[in-house]
Amino acid sequence: MSRIGNKAIPLPAGVTVSVAEGNLVTVKGPKGELVNKFNSALEIDVQATEVVVKRPNDTKEIKTFHGTTRALLNNMVVGVSEGFKKTLEINGVGYRAALQGGKLVVSAGYSHTVDMEIPAGLKVELPKNTQIVISGIDKQLVGQFAAEIREIRKPEPYNGKGIKYDYEHIRRKEGKTAKK
Repeated sequence: MSRIGNKAIPLPAGVTVSVAEGNLVTVKGPKGELVNKFNSALEIDVQATEVVVKRPNDTKEIKTFHGTTRALLNNMVVGVSEGFKKTLEINGVGYRAALQGGKLVVSAGYSHTVDMEIPAGLKVELPKNTQIVISGIDKQLVGQFAAEIREIRKPEPYNGKGIKYDYEHIRRKEGKTAKK
């Protein structure tokens, strides 16, 4: 029994959900609009204040899609009403980030800077030159772009230099010790 799949998705004020033929779901809200196609075997029931995902039978294939579909729909509803945000911190001497036009330019200890094109639908802010805030309505896109930035220079355990999420804790290692 899917506990997540059976939960109803509450609709905040100003958010509308419409289901077209073939389970093409459109979610509109104050921050924007998201469209996604889901498995046509599942039934997506839109009511006045909530959305319910129902499955026709208990085959293994349908069960696997049930909870996932509900979670993705919930992320769409939350995205168009509140949005998603990821914050990255840059640690290291000379490590910094800057915005140049539609690009994020990261200097992370290489002989060159790393230029990253900011995807459409995302907003990147730099409160400090060592902090990057990525926000948008698509949870997958926000997380993917944050992961790509972190991949430029992952944090290392000895000095703690690199790019990390703000909530991430880097386990530090001691390093070499002198022989006696």
